[in-house]
Amino acid sequence: MVPTQAESVIKNIIREIGQECAAHGEVVSETLIAFMVKAIVLDPSNGFHTDRTLIKSDVQKLVKLCVTRLLDNKNPSLDTIKMQVYFDMNYTSREEFLQEHHRVLESRLGPISREITDNRSCAREELESLYRKIVSYVLLRSGLGSPTDIKIVREATAALQSVFPQAELGTFLTLSKKDKERQLKELTMIVTGIRLFNRDCGKGGEGLDDLPAILHEAIPATTQHIDNQLQIAQDLAFRYTAILEKLIQNPLMSQELQSYMLKEALFNIRQYEMFLQIILSDVITCAREVEMMTQQLAAQLEQVKMTVKSKTAVPTSQVFPIFIALSNLWTSFQDETVLLSVLSNLTMHLEPFLGTHEQLFPEKVIQDLLEGVTVKSDVYRIKEHMEDKIQFPDFRKLEWLFPETTANFDKLLIQYRGFCGYTFATKDGLLLPGNPAIGILKYKEKYYTFNTRDAACSFSENPERYIDFIKEQAKKNAELIQLLELHQQFETLIPYSQVKDVDKHYIKPITKCESSTQTDTHILPPTIVRSYEWNEWELRRRAIQLANLRQKVTHSMQTDLSHMRRDSCSQVYLSKDASTQSKKENSTCVPRPQIFIAGIRGGQSKTTHGVKVNLTRAIDET
Repeated sequence: MVPTQAESVIKNIIREIGQECAAHGEVVSETLIAFMVKAIVLDPSNGFHTDRTLIKSDVQKLVKLCVTRLLDNKNPSLDTIKMQVYFDMNYTSREEFLQEHHRVLESRLGPISREITDNRSCAREELESLYRKIVSYVLLRSGLGSPTDIKIVREATAALQSVFPQAELGTFLTLSKKDKERQLKELTMIVTGIRLFNRDCGKGGEGLDDLPAILHEAIPATTQHIDNQLQIAQDLAFRYTAILEKLIQNPLMSQELQSYMLKEALFNIRQYEMFLQIILSDVITCAREVEMMTQQLAAQLEQVKMTVKSKTAVPTSQVFPIFIALSNLWTSFQDETVLLSVLSNLTMHLEPFLGTHEQLFPEKVIQDLLEGVTVKSDVYRIKEHMEDKIQFPDFRKLEWLFPETTANFDKLLIQYRGFCGYTFATKDGLLLPGNPAIGILKYKEKYYTFNTRDAACSFSENPERYIDFIKEQAKKNAELIQLLELHQQFETLIPYSQVKDVDKHYIKPITKCESSTQTDTHILPPTIVRSYEWNEWELRRRAIQLANLRQKVTHSMQTDLSHMRRDSCSQVYLSKDASTQSKKENSTCVPRPQIFIAGIRGGQSKTTHGVKVNLTRAIDET
């Protein structure tokens, strides 16, 4: 069948089922109908084949089965599916919710923002009207009061005029559209910060709710309510589990009580418990964020007081960033308020999906069935087998992980949402919590826990058998696909709330063991360029030094200490013969100097008198 034709047939089937349900006074969403159609087709007992084209009789049979299932108001299985569809359509992660919330706010502010940025006013009255629109935009974007309250408008106008006088509208109109939008956002944050500071000083804050105080009251109340509901759900699940264990031991009693209804009721209450834990985790995260932001808000307000003090004028470069930080903190408080409200409403709307418990199993019936039975909690069951660990001879060919040998032991995604797969397969869908301390079985990159060591050993002998059995059981009870997180086996029924957890399947265990290695100090040759220099002035100094060397002469010498210890070399210019030629030849002969000294030998007198006679001939005589 062509895909477009198949989609058209499915849409027609969904529309026909919706009309049939409406005719019986039951309004059903198309999402729930689509899920039910897939669930009916998956159930092998209904005789549908996914690889065969639906004929007219098949379509009529499918419509009839879906309508019958959707109109069964006393079926815990249907309530579980409705709960899963409702939670999937209304729950998103914290990050996605805040992104969507901000996107919706931006879309709502779009019309008034365009009126301001597209304005080309020139007249005085038009400029005054534009300024009033900017004040309204600031109030709407900040969420601090209604733009129709005159007191709030006056306070916001005064704060805006202190940073953006009406006289600057002319400059504002000359900006581009993007610059106008950016300036509007900055003005909103600054005005918000000013109003928050005035409120803290007791000089204003008209229409500003004390969000930190409101959240500090609302978060504990919401947490307490969820804790109470969670405790009620867990107590009921523990009692259902104890009764089912009793029925497994007494098959005759099981036939009289219709244990499949009790089993579906257990699935219902367990799914409710899982959803409450998800919501409670988000509320706890919200409480941590509020606690941190409260401290930051007090610090920012104190910083503004220290900056402003009693000064009449403060530089904008000092105070505006603090006002913007105050505005961002207050926006975060508003986000947490909206998120807490959504989580609280989601909790309230999940409670109606538990209505069949009181009808099918009143308190008196439960008490009668619990006679002589010990009700065990999940914590008690885990502690009961805490020391019963897998031994090394039980390892066989499979890999087992333990807290002592695995670093990220708590972060591994356990199959079947942590329930024991062996108990579920062998005890007709009984949900018992697995005990990771016994050991986590790693099989085909998936991780399994078990409630006892015997269950772990039995499952490890033939894992495929039990995995296939659970898959076939999920085809009969479609609510198990989300409850046990079997979305990999049924990709067409992956709920949105579990799409974000797909990456967890790729978390690998980090096993720990004692080992030692020895390596060379430097395996690879160094790649550091020692001659590299980043400083421009150093490079210039080197260039000047090289230029000066061109005019220098190299000398070398050796001393007694360095003699014969190293080779020394120098470079000189060798001497060369040179000659010149003149116009005439000439020569001179210099006379030989002759000097005679007489009287040195002495004479008759006691005193010697020497006579110096110059006998050198004149130059012209030579």
